[in-house]
Amino acid sequence: MKKVLFLSAMSVFSVAAVQAAVADAQDTLRMEELNEVSVSATRASEKTPMAFTNIGREEISKRNTGADIPFLLSLTPSVTITSDAGNGIGYTTLRVRGTAPERINITANGIPMNDAESAQLFWVNMADFASSVENMQIQRGVGTSTNGAGAFGASVNMQTENIGATPYAGIDASFGSYGTHKETVRFSTGLVGDHWGLQGRISDIGSDGYIDRASTKLNSYFLQAAFYSENTAVKFITFNGVEKTYHAWDYTSKYEQDTYGRTFNPCGAMTWDNDKFYDNQTDNYRQQNYQLLWNQLLTSELNLNVGLHYTKGKGYYEQYKIEAKWADYGLWSAVDGDIQTKDGLEYKPIVKGDLIRQKKMDNDFYGAIASLRYNNDDNLEATIGGGWNKYDGDHFGRIIWTSAMPYKYYYNKANDAKWKDAEGNKYFYAFDDARVTTPDFEYYRNNAEKTDLNVYGKVNYTIVEGLSGYVDLQYRQINYRMQNPGDWYGANTDDKYIIDDTYNFFNPKFGINYQINDNNRVYASYAIAHKEPTRNDYEDNIGLKMKAERLNDLEAGYKFLSETFSAGANLYWMDYEDQFVLTGELNEIGEAVAINVPESYRMGIELEAAWQPVQWFRWDANATLSRNRVKDVKVALNDGTEASLGDQPLSFSPDVIANSIFTFQHKGLSATLSGRYIGQQYLTNSGFKKMTCWEADGTTETQESIVLDGHFTSDLDLSYSFALPHYGVKKASIGITLYNLFSTKYDTGGWAAPAYRMNNGKVEAYNASCLTDYAVRDQWGVGFAPAAPFHCMAHLSVLF
Repeated sequence: MKKVLFLSAMSVFSVAAVQAAVADAQDTLRMEELNEVSVSATRASEKTPMAFTNIGREEISKRNTGADIPFLLSLTPSVTITSDAGNGIGYTTLRVRGTAPERINITANGIPMNDAESAQLFWVNMADFASSVENMQIQRGVGTSTNGAGAFGASVNMQTENIGATPYAGIDASFGSYGTHKETVRFSTGLVGDHWGLQGRISDIGSDGYIDRASTKLNSYFLQAAFYSENTAVKFITFNGVEKTYHAWDYTSKYEQDTYGRTFNPCGAMTWDNDKFYDNQTDNYRQQNYQLLWNQLLTSELNLNVGLHYTKGKGYYEQYKIEAKWADYGLWSAVDGDIQTKDGLEYKPIVKGDLIRQKKMDNDFYGAIASLRYNNDDNLEATIGGGWNKYDGDHFGRIIWTSAMPYKYYYNKANDAKWKDAEGNKYFYAFDDARVTTPDFEYYRNNAEKTDLNVYGKVNYTIVEGLSGYVDLQYRQINYRMQNPGDWYGANTDDKYIIDDTYNFFNPKFGINYQINDNNRVYASYAIAHKEPTRNDYEDNIGLKMKAERLNDLEAGYKFLSETFSAGANLYWMDYEDQFVLTGELNEIGEAVAINVPESYRMGIELEAAWQPVQWFRWDANATLSRNRVKDVKVALNDGTEASLGDQPLSFSPDVIANSIFTFQHKGLSATLSGRYIGQQYLTNSGFKKMTCWEADGTTETQESIVLDGHFTSDLDLSYSFALPHYGVKKASIGITLYNLFSTKYDTGGWAAPAYRMNNGKVEAYNASCLTDYAVRDQWGVGFAPAAPFHCMAHLSVLF
């Protein structure tokens, strides 16, 4: 399929390159205006009283050497990132102001991209999408009204690449440490016959990962066909992502790192001694996206945008489970303590064994968006819009192998001690029930449907010269239905989902912007946002009535701009009611657990500055200083009582984030030196930095960390750009990026599940696994995701 796409694209390009004339500058500007209609309805402008950052095509291309989009955004204000594999390829996440990924709204051309149930965008399913992005805007805080999952702390709005008036073909390649490579072939016909255009790319990305066995194999394509006339643009866009990644999401304790090495990966272990690992412990997923966009300039002041979309997702992950209980998977009804009779003899059955399971998904997501925007370029800009989206997904699991499968009969060797336990009870080593010996047994199936309707209206009105007011009103209605057993509760339990919840949200936003003069601007805004629970929230709190979250967001800022210097400061106060906060724990399937907390807040200041005294040198810097707290934290103690810990830091929310970027350019030479500091992050909301653990003897106490330490890292990019017009090369660049120059040892993510008890009148966090499961130190009580030390990527780009 990829070969067909490539050959077809090259054929079209060859014909177009001969036939098409280069469009003049007026045509190009008109095309750009039409292209931007699709994102203008949900984007902030210089008159919008909110905090945002724009990232253009040049900056995206410069940083795009194969890592996922979160790593491309890592130097923007208030951003933190994680990487399971340790080198930014594979499973990665993006946080803004400490806000979890499922509370960040992502759109492409105004189309919602977050998974409807988890509310996350899994970037691994969008390999090399950055190569097809024209620009991005990150809004911090509630931001403007947008489509899809509600923005509850930040939003990322992406516009895909413009076709442009001039044909081109290009090749991009990167290769470097840990077997990492990326190859991209791209093309555009430019305008053919003044109206038509075709543009696309195919990409292949692979990496062994820094973490053991954390390999990644990614393939993707992007293809768009467009029609342009004087006032009309119609685009059909399709893109996909195919991924196969080895699991690395369980993370590893410091004890395991000391014992097996920093890159140790516990995923796929086939024995408790970690001496054998399952080769196919992988995540496998294919996501196919389609968008049909119609942008119409009705008059010089009025434009219409309509979009239809459909996404097909299908895949599974495969997992080896050691000593799984048959009853938990509906394989056999026997449990510990049961006695069964065969031929007049009593037997104690084997109730657990090894198995391999596949957890599968098959889902459809589709809908429509529309907006009508008025702008008289004087004193009024107004937009009305909305969207309707529907998700329909099946979740189901199958057992493809068990350790009982070779045996289809009972052993009855009364005199053979091999088949007796210490008490002399004989075992069944095989089973009458065919389910435990039948491949591909389906042990659960769950269906979920979600509809999301939103309508909004926003007005930005200039009251007097320089002073404008902003009003943005949105109504959202969400209905979520789910039925049948969950994916990790035992099939023989009564835990089944019967969910049919409807949420109605009104999200108003108000603000004021004052352009004091050409150099100075101040603004302030107040916004309210609501967020419905995710699928994981329901799963981890089965049987409880879920509360929707509410955010009151107050922001105020100042910006200065001159020819050589710019600076800005943004103050924010984000006050939450019933926020779902990450506890630090993982559920049975390795996903982060979140719970409602009645009151919490995030407050801080974001500082930005850029200085360019001469053409060949520029210095950019930003910093966030914040305070992030849960009010009146309560924890359950080991004696069944509850203790109050008062106000404590929010998990995964550093109080300090700072970035510095020095850029040097002279003719074709370019050098960028960046430095990044991330402050300490708590893995729980308890405020504890350590938990009490025990050595293997069970008596020697140790104190082990349950925080991510603050760290500083630095990267250096060197490149040289040139053209070879005699050979048809419009532009070429070659370079190398050096990551983590000083080999700082740090962790990008983690989890912690301490228990709590009273010790000498004070609450103490401790590792209960040491007392019940023979763990050593922090083993099975905390996990960390180590980042790669010094590594590098060479990159080459050629544009014809």
